[in-house]
Amino acid sequence: MHLDVDLHMRLGSFEFAAAFSVEGRRTGIFGPSGSGKSTLVNLLAGLLPPDEGLIRLDGRVLHDSRSQISLPPEQRRVAVVFQHAHLFPHLNVRRNLLYGHRRLPLQRRKLALADVASALDIEHLLSRSVAALSGGERQRIALGRALLAAPDLLILDEPLSALDHGLKEQIIPFLRKTLRRFDIPYLYISHSLSEMRLLTDRVLVFKNGRLKTTSDAESMARERLAHCESGYLNHLQLGASREVGDLLAYRWGTTELIVSSKESSGSGLFGLASKDILLFKRHPQALSARNLLEATLVELIPCNGNVGVVLDCGGQRLVAQVVREAAAELELKEGGKVFAAIKAAAFRRLL
Repeated sequence: MHLDVDLHMRLGSFEFAAAFSVEGRRTGIFGPSGSGKSTLVNLLAGLLPPDEGLIRLDGRVLHDSRSQISLPPEQRRVAVVFQHAHLFPHLNVRRNLLYGHRRLPLQRRKLALADVASALDIEHLLSRSVAALSGGERQRIALGRALLAAPDLLILDEPLSALDHGLKEQIIPFLRKTLRRFDIPYLYISHSLSEMRLLTDRVLVFKNGRLKTTSDAESMARERLAHCESGYLNHLQLGASREVGDLLAYRWGTTELIVSSKESSGSGLFGLASKDILLFKRHPQALSARNLLEATLVELIPCNGNVGVVLDCGGQRLVAQVVREAAAELELKEGGKVFAAIKAAAFRRLL
């Protein structure tokens, strides 16, 4: 996907003005409430007309104020999944899913209902009334409806913000799996850095209606290390597990990590907060933590009264966090050796 945007619009006291070109299939739009994210969504989808500007998607002009071109929403081939599913209450799940699909010319029907329903695990819901769906199910139906419309661009406008933490954890795996499987280019809009890291490659950061910077979610997470209450959240892809007494041992690179058995077995993506990693200058004689890793210090990241410590653990990276006084007492320096201790209960399955 290649998207060119140069737009200006004033809404009361709010002014949106942004010009950018973005290429790729997994792009994030990040910023706090009021930064212009939803305004951009509505402009791209044709739900709001800009005062002036240009929108061009893969060489096809969707809007050009100079040439007086402005395609209506139904001709833009841009599908939007909003934070509220906006399903049709008088239609069951199957008919909701097929609403846009049935209006497509035959040559543009790229996906089959059976494939989408299988990917989203909603086959058992097809005959159900939408009034009987949970919040997470409704969002999966909305995503399926958008995919079946065969868009050139899919926009996910804070699709998880209306869900509680438990439902978010349920739907993120479906999002990742389904978006990768069907390979439709998308813009993922959110103010959640965690969602950006899980679902995007490049991120456009907006503030006060302006594009401030372009980055990637991993770099943004490290830059914001000092401002997050839990510090930095490490993402660890853990392999096959085996039982070790009442705990589970997961393969991580060339070593194993011991994880509390409250987490389900099997490979997956786990989160580990930087503040849950204890550092030692020398090998401790005894400790209650079940994981002790020898590591090489790669980088120090100053962050207010704390220091982020990037560690190389046999080819795998971890970011720990200590207060500045502790960093001085440990005599931390790049290239130095430390031991990192982690409790089995510190890990949380993400996917």
